[in-house]
Amino acid sequence: MRAVVIQEFGAPEGMAVVELPDPSPGRGEVLVEVEATGVAGADVFIRKGAPGFAKGHIPGGEIAGTVTAAGPGADPSWVGRRVWAFTGVGGGYVERAVVPVTALHALPGDLSAVDAVALGNAGVVAHFGLRHARFEPGESVLVRGAAGSLGIMTVQLAAQAGASAVAVTTSSRERGERLRRLGATHVLDRSGEGDGPAGFDVIIDVAAGPGLPAFFARLNPNGRMVAVGAVAGMPPADFGMEMFAAFQRSLSFATFSANTVPEADRLRLTGEQFAAASRGELIPVVHERLPLEEAVRAHRAMDAGEVFGRIVLTPAKS
Repeated sequence: MRAVVIQEFGAPEGMAVVELPDPSPGRGEVLVEVEATGVAGADVFIRKGAPGFAKGHIPGGEIAGTVTAAGPGADPSWVGRRVWAFTGVGGGYVERAVVPVTALHALPGDLSAVDAVALGNAGVVAHFGLRHARFEPGESVLVRGAAGSLGIMTVQLAAQAGASAVAVTTSSRERGERLRRLGATHVLDRSGEGDGPAGFDVIIDVAAGPGLPAFFARLNPNGRMVAVGAVAGMPPADFGMEMFAAFQRSLSFATFSANTVPEADRLRLTGEQFAAASRGELIPVVHERLPLEEAVRAHRAMDAGEVFGRIVLTPAKS
């Protein structure tokens, strides 16, 4: 089978398509013929050289496709079913993937594989990220870096949960108008300037990077900022000094990863969100579909900040 591997960390050109042996499912696992793979900010972060990964790593945290074989101890009724699967920190940029049955969720009949990976893990992180921030209906929310799939899902969920205001930072008027149609009430530029509330009860930060500390000033007293991504890189080492400078406003900062959510809870929520998407209550946004061999092009677009929603790789059948 074909797979995309990271041969050199850094630029997108360090990735390459290689031929690997077809995998076989082990105990409690199934083999999935992959129809769609989501390209996520975490993939970019790893490709640029995040610690803990070795050359030869296959990016991709979620896939959707059809189960073609079941290993020992796996329910054979999975064979032939359309599924979404969370592959963790990698393993998704492939034509065929082996995943444990505990990471599978059956797809509703009217939800495409492409839409499933545009919604899947992004919806999970958005939901539990808001919960981690202790968001309550009637509070105001700012989504920093809202144009990706994670930001888009956070906007929709915050609006549906009764936020008094849902502001976004983004790079253009056109993107801002698209985010308004998805639930945003105010559009700010990347620095946080624009027509919106002076302060927010909750900031969900997808971007991080050097600009993170300045947004502590946009938190209301008792405000909470939760970093759910780092698409702009790591913040400065001393970023917490801005929060300490506002000590009397009792601000809070936290990070959030879906890895801390029990797998059963993630899958339960995924099922609820897939059903909501089938009813038209959640909107997966797909920026572009690309064949597997164009993963480098996908990562170039991510690096350039050109993506609104999610790029989806669609491995061709062989």
